[in-house]
Amino acid sequence: MAKKLAKVAIGVDIGGTGIKGCPVNLKTGEFIGKRKRIPTPPNAAPEEIADIVKTIVDHFELPTDTPVGVTFPAPVVNGVVLNMANLSKDFIGMNVADLFSKVLERPVVVFNDADAAGFAEARYGAAHGRNGTIMVLTLGTGIGSALVRNGVLVPNTELGHILLDNGVSAENFAANSVREKLELSFEDWAERLQKVFTTVENLFSPDLFIIGGGISKKSDQFLPMITTRAPIAPAELLNTAGIVGAALSAAIIARGEITEE
Repeated sequence: MAKKLAKVAIGVDIGGTGIKGCPVNLKTGEFIGKRKRIPTPPNAAPEEIADIVKTIVDHFELPTDTPVGVTFPAPVVNGVVLNMANLSKDFIGMNVADLFSKVLERPVVVFNDADAAGFAEARYGAAHGRNGTIMVLTLGTGIGSALVRNGVLVPNTELGHILLDNGVSAENFAANSVREKLELSFEDWAERLQKVFTTVENLFSPDLFIIGGGISKKSDQFLPMITTRAPIAPAELLNTAGIVGAALSAAIIARGEITEE
């Protein structure tokens, strides 16, 4: 018999510059209260990152049976990190789900950050009710990607690592961190992003692009300068999508959710 979705779950989003978390109302996809953010220490050991996640989760003082989902800036298969670009290389090959569950003393489910954001947008945001192929690109320290086909997530696409025609990976050429480091204007950055969008569109022919990450709040300053066949929309959940998607996914895995309340 189908179980009902938990009403509340905690999502934590681990990024290259900050670790952020908040309880989520799973009926609406909205935060419950104010999120907590702690800066990500440079090249921090896995145990140090786990301790920060515990600090964030404990801050909200919710029951220990509240589902907890954590996003990671890397492909994650069965809780194991396959490779790592923006955090310590010590994470590679580690079962981070086991590590976090041990440190937090509660079950923790771990997901790729862009996959969580894409899932949230499909459930609550810009792709809600849309069929076809949806490509979510998150622009931040790196470039994450999520591929959703008719509401079903295809995990771990990691398109930020594809090589462009100049021989440079998409995220090393056009991530938001590159824009900030090189002090690029939005016009100059849009020229770099155009290469990324053209390459991805030639490979996947999506019906819709969705742009996520914190910079999506300023999408009107660069998206109009990018030309694609498919329409491009900013993520409706903006930079909350990772936290929301992590919470939703954790609740579904923990409770075997099929129906909604």
